[in-house]
Amino acid sequence: MKNQKFSEYFNSWLYGKDGYYANYKQIGKQGDFYTSVSSSSFFGGSIAKRIVDKINSDELPNNTTILEIGAHHGYLLADIIQFIYTLKPELLSTLTFAIIERFDSLKQKQKEYLQQSFGEAIKLVHYDDISKVKLPHAFLVANEIFDAFPCELVFTKNDQLQLAYVQDHKIDFKKCEDKNIIEHCKKYKITKGEIGIGYKEFANTICTNIKKFEFVTFDYGDNYPRNDFSTRIYAKHEVFPIFEKNLELSSLYANSDITYDVNFKYLEDIFKELNVELVEYKTQMTALVDFGIIDLLEILKINSDENTYLRESAKVKTLLEPTGMGDRFKALIIRK
Repeated sequence: MKNQKFSEYFNSWLYGKDGYYANYKQIGKQGDFYTSVSSSSFFGGSIAKRIVDKINSDELPNNTTILEIGAHHGYLLADIIQFIYTLKPELLSTLTFAIIERFDSLKQKQKEYLQQSFGEAIKLVHYDDISKVKLPHAFLVANEIFDAFPCELVFTKNDQLQLAYVQDHKIDFKKCEDKNIIEHCKKYKITKGEIGIGYKEFANTICTNIKKFEFVTFDYGDNYPRNDFSTRIYAKHEVFPIFEKNLELSSLYANSDITYDVNFKYLEDIFKELNVELVEYKTQMTALVDFGIIDLLEILKINSDENTYLRESAKVKTLLEPTGMGDRFKALIIRK
């Protein structure tokens, strides 16, 4: 393997020809990690309620496009569709549902799953890339996509910024000569950690190609730098910090998920520079409660038996726990 920046190594790990995301992977108990989507359908349900509420208040037209970025199997979009049908069934005939997916194998899985779930009751569109999307208005949703963008690793040694390179699955730091990275670290007071790559291009494409939108995204992270390495690998529900002693990256490469904490302040600033309104930055717990997840549980309580209600309540608790997903995940809501 040639000597390359860590961002190139990260990108090939996930998106190369035989990369982790190039082929379908299970998420949840049978996979390498859990997400909010695999924990409870009420995660998608709360997003659906926000969509319906926005349409009812005329903040979104009833013929808008619900666009998911990074759909994997299609479970989140399916949950959103199911809850929209529960809350306001007539919207299924006016809304368009869309997915951005670069990999044909995943695209086929998504089509099959949504076809089995809803048949001809919905209009489904696939895009290969965000650059192919041209819409007058949309509601965008993404769960854990920014932590899957490539990143650089930086480290300060003797007051000199070092940049990570990888050769033969071994990480080494060399003096950073990239002025943009140096200025970025000064601006955000980063002495050690990750710098997400590709955020600006992604945000600019959305703002250029979609005239009006609301974008809701959930991810690990904070709006301040931790000044520590958060890059980690998930394999069979075990977590391996990137610099764990005796860790063999060669055996994990492309066979496991690699991720890091998102700097939400950087993400906010990118969209602000594009004159996009920051609506809210908050914990996942607060966002889902504000979206109406408790109201959805009350509807379930009225319309189901006690065992079903208790079972779903326990799953929702996983989404909201302050010591777990509820606080560890953050929500960023922006609007153009």
